[in-house]
Amino acid sequence: MALKVNSVKFNFIMNFILTASSILFPLITFPYISRTLLAAGSGAVSSAASVLSYFAMFASLGIPTYGIRACARVRDNREELSRTVQELMIINTVTTVLTYVVFLVLLAVVPKFAAEKELLMINSISLILNVIGVSWLYSALEEYGYIASRTLIFKVISIVFMFLMVKSPDDYIIYGAISVFAGSGSYVLNFLRLRRYVDFKKTQPYHFKEHLKPIMIFFATSAGISVYTNLDTVMLWMMKTNVDVGYYSAGIKVKSVLSTLITSLGTVLLPRLSYYAEKGNKDEFFKIIAKACNFVVLLGAGVTVYFWMYAKESILLLAGTDFYGAIAPMKYLMPTVLFIGLSNVTGIQVLTPTGREAKVLYSILAGAATDFVLNLVLIPTIAADGAAIATTVAELVVLLVQCVYLKDTLPKIVKDISVRKVFVALVLAMVGGGAVHWLNITNLFLDLLVSAVVFFGIYGGMLILQKESFVCGTLENSIQMIRNKLNRR
Repeated sequence: MALKVNSVKFNFIMNFILTASSILFPLITFPYISRTLLAAGSGAVSSAASVLSYFAMFASLGIPTYGIRACARVRDNREELSRTVQELMIINTVTTVLTYVVFLVLLAVVPKFAAEKELLMINSISLILNVIGVSWLYSALEEYGYIASRTLIFKVISIVFMFLMVKSPDDYIIYGAISVFAGSGSYVLNFLRLRRYVDFKKTQPYHFKEHLKPIMIFFATSAGISVYTNLDTVMLWMMKTNVDVGYYSAGIKVKSVLSTLITSLGTVLLPRLSYYAEKGNKDEFFKIIAKACNFVVLLGAGVTVYFWMYAKESILLLAGTDFYGAIAPMKYLMPTVLFIGLSNVTGIQVLTPTGREAKVLYSILAGAATDFVLNLVLIPTIAADGAAIATTVAELVVLLVQCVYLKDTLPKIVKDISVRKVFVALVLAMVGGGAVHWLNITNLFLDLLVSAVVFFGIYGGMLILQKESFVCGTLENSIQMIRNKLNRR
């Protein structure tokens, strides 16, 4: 019996709510934590999380991404779905046990690890919770209503804990525990809810072998991604200080929030695109991809330029004057918002659903090598600024390599994008946004609010005046939906 699958529109709304929470909650927590823990405490928590991300990577291999594709392809067959989930959970359990043993050994012999033993041990709880969390299954089943609701509940609870328990720089370990609860606590609910969709009784022989090759490819891909998403933080921690990590992490925090906004559509589309690819429905596949690319370019370009212009105000409002050193890293990181959005389309939405994840791997490895070399050269001399520059160049390399692999398909993806119209809208928006500086608004929040209204008002207005197809089409569809609802009433 086929599972009931929600529409892409419903999934996008649910994921938009989830994305909005990913933007809203850091706006609540980051200003408080940065001012309470200061750069050193914030840097220590970020360093521990980055270190554990490597162990999590080895523990989960490529299952978080591969599991979505594998389960989406058999979601209409409960028996096949149950077998697939069982196989992936068994593989994940074995790798997690092995990884945890290595973690405990390193915790005992590496002085830098031993110095933050308590914080690292707390973060290691997430390794165990990841095994039972099977979040990839819920994404494959497009259960975005459930994913959004349980994530919001745990985030709200974690915020309450944060305000009640984190009062001074010495409470950074407590904050580390709260962060683990916020990120992985809901996985217990995932496990308890699992029997709704799969059976745990073994009904046929396991086929572990069929998963190993794609899992290892996805693992290598995630390993490459980790090099330039977490290695910067770890290398700063090893080569510089927690304060430098704090500066860099502040810029990364803003970049991550914005990237989540830009890539939100891709998260929803992966299982649906995998399904279309499996069924050979090319028309629907490329129709969705073209819309996704338009969404990324139009929103990503505006967000990138605006926050580059207002990096200083954003950092000072969110983190305070103790993080003045984070302004330059944030500016260097801003182009990655657009690069990540585009590579999410080319890699996660085109290459991965069509079974060309090896191509994604090669692009990631190229980016990882670029990032590692640039880190070695730049971090010793310009610290957080060097890490930010390395990350930006690495993301550009990833995108360019993927575009080379898609040179024949690329025209179908970008055919409706009007670069000229976007450029004109951006230039005029920059003029308007820059003019707000002349008003000398002293209140940071008000300054950002006024400048954002002016910048994005001009940007969106110019796209409409130029009759940009994606924006006008979306606007017309929204108006029609409202009219239909009013007529039904």
